Amino acid sequence: MSEATQERIVLLETVVKLPNLPGVYRYFDANGSVLYVGKARDLKKRVSSYFQKNVASPRIALMVDRIARVETTVTRSEAEALILENNLIKTLQPRFNILFRDDKSYPYLKITGQAVPRMMYYRGAIDKKNQYFGPFPSAWAVKESIQILQKVFQIRSCEDSVFANRTRPCLLNQIHRCSAPCVRMISKDDYAQDVNNAVQFLRGRQSEVMQSLEQKMLEYAGQCAFEKAALVRNQMAALSKVLHQQGMESSNDADLDIIAISIKGGRACVNLAMVRGGRHLGDRAYFPTHVEEAITEDITEGALEKEVMQAFLAQHYLDQPIPSILVTNCALDAPELLLALMAQCGHKIHLVTQPQEQRRTWLEMAQKGAELALARLLTEQGSQQKRTRALVEALHLDLEDMDTLRVECFDISHTQGEATQASCVVFAHHAMQNSEYRRYNINDITPGDDYAAMRQVLQRRYEKVAGNNGVMPDVVLVDGGKGQVEVARQIFTELGLDISLIVGVSKGEGRKVGLETLVFVDGRTAQELGRESAALMLIAQIRDEAHRFAITGMRSKRAKARQSSQLEEIEGVGAKRRQKLLVRFGGLKGVIDASIEDLITVPGISRQLAEQIYKQLH
Repeated sequence: MSEATQERIVLLETVVKLPNLPGVYRYFDANGSVLYVGKARDLKKRVSSYFQKNVASPRIALMVDRIARVETTVTRSEAEALILENNLIKTLQPRFNILFRDDKSYPYLKITGQAVPRMMYYRGAIDKKNQYFGPFPSAWAVKESIQILQKVFQIRSCEDSVFANRTRPCLLNQIHRCSAPCVRMISKDDYAQDVNNAVQFLRGRQSEVMQSLEQKMLEYAGQCAFEKAALVRNQMAALSKVLHQQGMESSNDADLDIIAISIKGGRACVNLAMVRGGRHLGDRAYFPTHVEEAITEDITEGALEKEVMQAFLAQHYLDQPIPSILVTNCALDAPELLLALMAQCGHKIHLVTQPQEQRRTWLEMAQKGAELALARLLTEQGSQQKRTRALVEALHLDLEDMDTLRVECFDISHTQGEATQASCVVFAHHAMQNSEYRRYNINDITPGDDYAAMRQVLQRRYEKVAGNNGVMPDVVLVDGGKGQVEVARQIFTELGLDISLIVGVSKGEGRKVGLETLVFVDGRTAQELGRESAALMLIAQIRDEAHRFAITGMRSKRAKARQSSQLEEIEGVGAKRRQKLLVRFGGLKGVIDASIEDLITVPGISRQLAEQIYKQLH
């Protein structure tokens, strides 16, 4: 009996012994890689169904042939199994599950709970001390809302350190974007009323806000306080203009999400549009992976759309706030999913698949957005795949699957030897892999010695790979000519790595794209691919990304070093006083802008030291 047959017998014996309880199952191949993660109301019944002779789906049959081991986890309910299933999908990223990559947390508009509240852009955990509005689909949507609140209600947006130390109104007050509570140009009660109106506006109660402002204007007019009445009148005019410009405004819907799916060419797009406080805030497109390999037991028309929709709802909302209304273009029959989501958020969720009036318009727009985003992705993907193929052919790489091509590119950046940093960017699966980018601080070299910097970064990067603790790329791009390539050759030789992977990108005249020369160290002659080469366009894209990533890191490092050094050069300003100054004024720029009188207010800063600091910074 062969080893494979014995393993199959053991696997089937394991399946027979499974309990008739809810839980999560995981399939592994012979190499220990996770193939699929699923949930079940009855583990034994569900898992056994995969090993029947008549399997409906060819994809399921393909996966079952590769299963070498199964693991299960029993849960208390199917809803609990659903949560565990999607946490495992995100963590393990199985090949036969539809996978939505984790995105950054959504941004919020935050109004602080201070005596004089401040509005601000915010990402992170939510607490009960402050008020949060959103989430918003993009940073732009938050900033647009902040601008509206500045124009209409003139709520402050300045840092607390700036607010506490103002002695005269700032520019925002002069252009009628802030009522200057910092210097008491508005009473606490009036400012509190403006904040309350802003909150009501964000909650979709625009008509109530307008009525409140109208009543306030009439009260001022009755008291013959005509200047104050005119200010309120201006607020009403600004609010009316905003409401007129917002063609997507609706008083019937407060918070809801619109979700539209489009599938084409083996790829899917889920377009999520957000309505908060009755205002359409924009949308965001998501592109799940593994759609072509996804396992779906239902082979009827529209089954894949339902599978993608369920995967999105589960993976997206299990760790995100969820509104009470979801409008979708795909009917679902997944009561356990909605129960799990409702149990998490603590309120009822209504799934609307045949919306009317305004909701229908929003869904049609979201559907069109999904189709356009998917068409754009397929076009870009096809173009990028052509570039990948051209690069493989130009470098004569022996690859069975072009999708596996991995390129790592290095660049060095500094300013006359100051704040030297190296960057490593990664190209794989026909796209730049931002999550795998790395920066390296370069130390203990002669300032400006690019060769020593390149030696250090390559040594640090590939000594781990040589020790079997990392992935070796198919191509190592070095931004530079023969000198940098020779350094790379020496490092690879010392580490026992294949030097044929090294490709130097020597800049042409004027650093123009198309004039570069590819330099090798394994005996191949240098190549000039030419301006029209798709392979060179890809190399230039990767090289330029490495340069961008290195230079932004270098500038950040240099700014921090200079900020610290300017204060360090002042006699009598030690680490503690530096920290107090930076905290009080919100950074070095705030310290520079501070007057001598402002500096004196910092504990430990005498008038004499304040004068010295002011003199040194100006």
